[in-house]
Amino acid sequence: MLTEKEGDIAVKLARKAIEEYLGSGKKIKPDNLPPVFREKRGVFVTLNKTSEKKELRGCIGRPYPVMRLGEAIITSAINAALEDPRFDPVRKEETDSIVIEVTVLTVPELIKEKPQKIPEKIVIGKDGLIVATARSQGLLLPQVAVEHNFDAVEFLCQTCMKAGLMPDAWLSGAQVYSFEGQIFEELQPGGEIREKLLTS
Repeated sequence: MLTEKEGDIAVKLARKAIEEYLGSGKKIKPDNLPPVFREKRGVFVTLNKTSEKKELRGCIGRPYPVMRLGEAIITSAINAALEDPRFDPVRKEETDSIVIEVTVLTVPELIKEKPQKIPEKIVIGKDGLIVATARSQGLLLPQVAVEHNFDAVEFLCQTCMKAGLMPDAWLSGAQVYSFEGQIFEELQPGGEIREKLLTS
């Protein structure tokens, strides 16, 4: 788990990475960071527009611990701003109206259970999901189920659809993994940062 101070650093690092890249085209380096940022961790960076209500503007990350956390945050932040295929790239002048969220993941673990029993193993407000087949994979972060009021079955179906599969693929052989996420978010663009605690 990251401390509040490390979470604060994580979100500021994501913002700095985006603003520097949009301004100069240069990727910042993960220098002078606490030791946890040198550990390999999975991480996602989510960008939300602050209008009447939060509206997704980009979300990309690394589900598995294949990169050091500092490098993974920088790369994911730039990717979320520029390469999420669902959205146009973020423009430099937009950064003042976007709040940034960084989710640090535990290692995903396969839910070893008969398909019909899988929903019983999912805790809304705690677990995120990955559904995978040989050809495709989809991931939804823990906060998605809470924000959209999904129960465990709906969460599974939505994760299947994210993978481009039929909603009931989790019942017919797709593998389901769960993970937890520690979330840090800006309360306003470039402003105060807090740990976001989910309640189902």
